[in-house]
Amino acid sequence: MDVTQEIAELREKLNRCADEYYNKDAPTVSDFEYDALMQRLIALETAHPELVTPDSPTQHVGGRAAAQFSPVTHAVPLQSLGDVFSFDELDAFLAHADEALGEKAVWSVEPKVDGLSVAVEYLDGKLARGATRGDGVTGEDVTENLKTIRSLPKELPNAPRRLIVRGEVYMSHETFAQLNTEREIAGEKLFANPRNAAAGSLRQMDSKITAARKLDIVVFNIQLCDGKAFETHGEGLDFLAGLGFPVIPHKLCSTAADWRAEVERIGEGRDAYPFDIDGAVAKLDDLASREALGSTAKAPRWAIAYKYPPEKKTTLVRDIVVQVGRTGVLTPKAVFDPIRLAGTTVTNATLHNQDNIDRLDIRIGDTILVQKAGEIIPEVLEVQKDAGHGVRPVFHLPGECPVCGAPVERDEDGAATRCTNAECPAQLLRNVAHFASREAMDIDGLGISLAESLINAGLVNSPAEIYYLDAQSVAALDRMGKKSAENLMAAIQKSKGAGLARLLCAFGIRQVGQKAAQTLAMHYDDLDALCAVSEETLQNIPDVGPITAHYLVEWLSDPHSRHQLELLRGAGVDFTSQETMLDDRFAGKTFVLTGSLTTFTRDEAEALIVRYGGKASGSVSKKTSYVVAGEAAGSKLTKAQSLGIPVLSEDEFKQMLQ
Repeated sequence: MDVTQEIAELREKLNRCADEYYNKDAPTVSDFEYDALMQRLIALETAHPELVTPDSPTQHVGGRAAAQFSPVTHAVPLQSLGDVFSFDELDAFLAHADEALGEKAVWSVEPKVDGLSVAVEYLDGKLARGATRGDGVTGEDVTENLKTIRSLPKELPNAPRRLIVRGEVYMSHETFAQLNTEREIAGEKLFANPRNAAAGSLRQMDSKITAARKLDIVVFNIQLCDGKAFETHGEGLDFLAGLGFPVIPHKLCSTAADWRAEVERIGEGRDAYPFDIDGAVAKLDDLASREALGSTAKAPRWAIAYKYPPEKKTTLVRDIVVQVGRTGVLTPKAVFDPIRLAGTTVTNATLHNQDNIDRLDIRIGDTILVQKAGEIIPEVLEVQKDAGHGVRPVFHLPGECPVCGAPVERDEDGAATRCTNAECPAQLLRNVAHFASREAMDIDGLGISLAESLINAGLVNSPAEIYYLDAQSVAALDRMGKKSAENLMAAIQKSKGAGLARLLCAFGIRQVGQKAAQTLAMHYDDLDALCAVSEETLQNIPDVGPITAHYLVEWLSDPHSRHQLELLRGAGVDFTSQETMLDDRFAGKTFVLTGSLTTFTRDEAEALIVRYGGKASGSVSKKTSYVVAGEAAGSKLTKAQSLGIPVLSEDEFKQMLQ
């Protein structure tokens, strides 16, 4: 691969990863992997400066303001930090700063909080506006959501006329664990880590959702302060603490040895912080020296972040337990002696399936090496086989469901093993919670706790029976009462009009998530029409295919499912589609999106393509009809040009939609 092509591919991958991290709050790679890709790109661009372009991810911050929030232009840009990964790199950075200043500098060393960066503005002592970092110049107005954070002062005593502070919004480890437990039971997608949970919570359109997520904040810088001058960073932090802000802990260091010791101390004590950290930051304490060193287009020259490598630790396997999920899948988990990894206590890790157990050859009593995959999900890396390993019993998944005792069977098309009982109690709670969840029927107030209470009281034995509840019975449950019961009944009544797409998603059919459900709802006017379609016809629909078609027909024709459908029909649940095709102008056309779009998110653009009869693909081939190229388009654009495929700008794509 030549240098030009490698740079193009690195830029595209980094832009995609940045979009997932900053804008979608759903990273697919770890910080460590992302940093490695960025360092490779920096090295190539340093060796070939003629190939550096203004839209390279080395030249700008990775986020952007989302269209659903009002844009805010930052009075002072919110820059990102440069990274180092070894003490040799750190020493070189400090020496370069000393040389540029002509003297030994004093540094403020602080933990690097892994949260969502925001700027908060106060006018005459009152919280006036808050915004996310976005691209560093323009962020998103999240004022109302920031006001739900209890630790953030809403009014300041004896404050300057105008004050802007920069801080990091985070979710505590305890709150994160509770939130993901609730989402897992509801069958909702888990948040990758506390940082992304915090980002997703702060960027909600409904501030009530944000308030329920119990976010917190720590402040680490003064961006602007009218009528008051500070000589050092430490003076500014002391001033903020006096106003009532939760301020980042910091220590002054004047030598590389002091810096190293503080970095190691922060790393060793990371468990004690209420927030996740992924490194330590050094900032020049003297503000005049900061002005002297200045900044690049992306990062200040007066600060640097030392990034910690992924942690790996050994522990002893005490048990292997088997859980049953919402779709009946048996999932084995290794239970081991508690260890601390990436800031949280870890006591178990999924082993996924029998194939993975066989590959690891893991047995109860083994010593294992564990890390957090992508610093997110605990995973077993290997078994450290000792003399006793060979005599310990080999572990096999049971032949019967551990909850209901029904036979289990392995999927013909995969490694999953499933309970064959559609009415297994282990699946009921998850099925009911998923049915009522936000991306499904969106029944406000029917969360995990209430679903469990309804099931335990015998009021609900299937999702469809939600629509046969009465207010009196619900009011009699613990922690409910008349008003809560009336609110729930109103939410249930409202959900009857949710439409076909949400209903299909709510059923929890394998392979039929939100995207597939919306696609199906665009092709069929109602559920009865869908029930009459054959597998062969369904598998020709884009984003459906033969496997999804098989599961869909199998579920719709099952007697238990038919009974549920009749209950829903009898309750007056709307079976008609609200996602119909707009027209077929894109029929037979395949689009590929690359780069960042400003008018739509990628999901929104792809949904429009489908609603106009087209197909959205993730890769360029000779069958591609058009490539829509946004900002910082990478190797997909290059490949399209080499194949002679028409390339559309975002404006040209918008014209095709008009």
